[in-house]
Amino acid sequence: MDLEKRVKILETAYAGIQADAVRCFDNQGVLEKVTAQKKKEQLALGKQQAERFGVQKAEDVFRRISEVFNCAAWEIIREEGSFTAESKACKLCAMAKQTGKASPCHIYCLNPMEGMVKGISNDSTFEVKETLWDGQKCRIEVR
Repeated sequence: MDLEKRVKILETAYAGIQADAVRCFDNQGVLEKVTAQKKKEQLALGKQQAERFGVQKAEDVFRRISEVFNCAAWEIIREEGSFTAESKACKLCAMAKQTGKASPCHIYCLNPMEGMVKGISNDSTFEVKETLWDGQKCRIEVR
């Protein structure tokens, strides 16, 4: 099997495992608790995670996540002193919608990205305006 095919299989398997974990957490009634606990960890370790990913600027968090996991393709829209990141498709969200009734958006995507953004610049704001779970796209404003 060639490397490109292996990588695509691994990307799909990874998203599937995450979707299944969200389904299991939800079925056990602990998704909100686990998400809140993980968010604290993700915010506390954001700077280290950004360093591991080689991220130096907030908008690069979205680009690097796209490059590494190939789950959602983020578009960066720059504004004066801020930017908006948008994605119109996400493998993880699509898989989670097929297998369960709970959103994977915060526990596996948005909270880790917020941690990295705030790890790079502690005074940044990270505002989720819309997600693919509930809307037509993911839209995050970073100031």
